[in-house]
Amino acid sequence: MELPVYLDNHATTRTDPRVLDAMLPFFCQQYGNAGSSSHAFGWAAKAAVDQARESIGQQIGAQAREIVFTSGATESNNLAIRGVCERDRRRGNHVIGVATEHRAVLDPLARLEKHGFEITLLPVRPHGREDAGTIDVEQLVAAIRDDTVLVSVMAANNEIGVLQPLEAIGRCCRQRGVVFHTDATQAVGKIPVDVDRWQVDLMSFSGHKIYGPKGIGALFVRRRTPRVRLESQIDGGRQEYGFRSGTANVPGIVGFAKALELCSEEGSAERVRLAELRDHLCRGLQQAIPGISLNGPALQHAHLRLPGNLNCGFGDVDGEALMMNMKDLAVSSGSACSSADPTPSHVLQALGLNADQTRASLRFGLGRFNTPEHIEFAITSVVAAVHHLRQLHGPDQV
Repeated sequence: MELPVYLDNHATTRTDPRVLDAMLPFFCQQYGNAGSSSHAFGWAAKAAVDQARESIGQQIGAQAREIVFTSGATESNNLAIRGVCERDRRRGNHVIGVATEHRAVLDPLARLEKHGFEITLLPVRPHGREDAGTIDVEQLVAAIRDDTVLVSVMAANNEIGVLQPLEAIGRCCRQRGVVFHTDATQAVGKIPVDVDRWQVDLMSFSGHKIYGPKGIGALFVRRRTPRVRLESQIDGGRQEYGFRSGTANVPGIVGFAKALELCSEEGSAERVRLAELRDHLCRGLQQAIPGISLNGPALQHAHLRLPGNLNCGFGDVDGEALMMNMKDLAVSSGSACSSADPTPSHVLQALGLNADQTRASLRFGLGRFNTPEHIEFAITSVVAAVHHLRQLHGPDQV
């Protein structure tokens, strides 16, 4: 077993070699600009992009023309949220989100608030409940107003892995005629996704979370019953149906499609395997370390949590100190995108945990290339580090 062991697959994933093989020809052989319409190099690049767009659409139940390529889910979220609100300002200025959203959603909402929009952030069910982290759909229904222009609810949370009831949410939004956006960055490729079943109008997702390359993402933009219209956020060439200007990242797009294809082909077995590894990790930690708490929904409710996610609190042990004592194990204390922010996790605080409890928590993200040996190593490493740190604070804490 090679060290260090990587268990931070919510932050990013290793590119699958099969994905890299699909991408390589588009760097040095078929290197044309997909926008060059006067020669064979451009035609080949455009054909590859068109094929990838068709493939990605099929994997999520969308039409090819409803897939807009971006640089990643952060850009997709901005295009969706600001694109709808800036275009539909005359209809209303009220937007609904959730307190546990990723910063790539919360920050665009905060920007809108500075420009006169009213933002409602829904709470989630608290720590200790088996459905901790989920929203109450009835609260959402009550929050929708005549001037509500957008509802944005994350499909799968990047810290606690909770899965929101998107079908019920989509049904409510469709009945009220409100545009429904979901940040599905952690969901696409990991659980079955169908934009029609969920009744979403806009959906953000990214390549590097599903064993594809970094720097490529997509936004599903519904173009039928109803058709969603957006204000573009990047101008310059009117690529991507006018929604997003810029030269197409052909190798990234090809790799993105290949990565999602592999997830679709291998997903059923992979979900079972990851859930078993995750449950073994949790049991191993709980048996060896007193005072561990589970953050997020109960593991036995498979419909409420990503199969590869585990978020645990270690009582009186600081998470940062714990990670520093496990240099051969890559885990995290929260979102990689919030690493520059020293404040405790807003996701765990939304569950009702205090600052000390959030700082005592670690996130484990299991993925395709993790093995049972990795899990045994993780258990051994965490147990040793926790016991060492507790001994430093006195024998009563061991």
